[in-house]
Amino acid sequence: MKVTLVNHSDSLGGASVVTYRLMHALRRLGVDARMLVTSKTTDDRAVTQAASRLRSRLPFLAEHLEIFIGNGRSRADLFKASIATAGLPLSRHPLVRDADAVILNWVNQGMLSLGEIGRIASAKPTVWTMHDMWNMTGICHHAALCGRYLDRCCDCPLLHSSAGPHDLAARTFDRKMELYHRRRIRFVAVSSWLADRARGSALMRDADIEMIPNPFFVDEAAAPVAMTRADAGLPAEGRLVVMCAARLDDPVKGLPIAVEAFNRLGRTDIIPVFVGALRDPRALDGLQCRFIRTGPIDDPERLRAIYHHASAVLSTSSYESFGATLVEGQAAGCVPVAFAHDGRADIVIDGKTGYTADYPDAAGISRAIARAVDDPIPPEQLAGHAGLFSWQHVGRRYIDLIQSML
Repeated sequence: MKVTLVNHSDSLGGASVVTYRLMHALRRLGVDARMLVTSKTTDDRAVTQAASRLRSRLPFLAEHLEIFIGNGRSRADLFKASIATAGLPLSRHPLVRDADAVILNWVNQGMLSLGEIGRIASAKPTVWTMHDMWNMTGICHHAALCGRYLDRCCDCPLLHSSAGPHDLAARTFDRKMELYHRRRIRFVAVSSWLADRARGSALMRDADIEMIPNPFFVDEAAAPVAMTRADAGLPAEGRLVVMCAARLDDPVKGLPIAVEAFNRLGRTDIIPVFVGALRDPRALDGLQCRFIRTGPIDDPERLRAIYHHASAVLSTSSYESFGATLVEGQAAGCVPVAFAHDGRADIVIDGKTGYTADYPDAAGISRAIARAVDDPIPPEQLAGHAGLFSWQHVGRRYIDLIQSML
């Protein structure tokens, strides 16, 4: 069976990482799986760059020019919206033409237009894995407190002075509605929370939606590590609590809540470890305890060692469709601590597979960190739950889904 996975990149961003992982899960299970991207950063021969960087850039610029005009020529929130009016002609690409089935993933930023998605779905059995809320909204990737998508997106907060009953969000919403009614697409939500939101939306309440989590190489994550604390750049003493993100001070990640939670602890034996980039070099200046900042880590063995040497892994995001770092830590015996009002609820069950707090309670997160350190959950219990997200389990579910369509 030949399957082509389409995603914006093979490594840049959370959706890219888990899509790349899914490709290799399918390959390990005997599927001829390939990945088609617009931004290739690995040297993996199973990944093909769909077009030159210049050719890929043109629809990206065209789409954002349309958003800019539709937003009253304002740069505010320009990159928070996607409209899928421009893209590459991937329905004609050999990897799509020769595939038995296509799995679409995160295909925004000028990769695929809605029209081109319709052409792919008319020719091939098509699965569309949702990594955020964009499929069920007009133009945003997460609706936050906005409930317009439950009825019909319009008067969009992202469009500011240009918002109205027939704004860009409303027009994109209508185009999605037409696509979903005209073509049969099987949707996959990566968490129960995301599936519930989709089923409650006006766009997708009649859609065929299945919940399949993101895949992880749980066995590899749980294997013993050779790196000592010193080798991994960690202090010899202290209870380590890891917070990991591509960009730690992305407003979504809730870094100020984490800082307040650690300050409330007032404990010298607990040492935060921050893994990832910071756009604002002063973002951690308010932290009143000793901490470690590693910067971005490209070495998977070093990151795995950090998880193994840590007591807890922390997520204080305002929302997560899933919560990959929590599973990675959980598989290594690291106790997850998180707000669990979203996709993280599949991973963190309070007192059983981690500790939770009510969003956005920093004091509650502080207490949960203390519980994780002082009353740790047995590693075998954590690893057992992480097994629900193993590449074998997830890969077979995708194979079953595709075979049901064939």
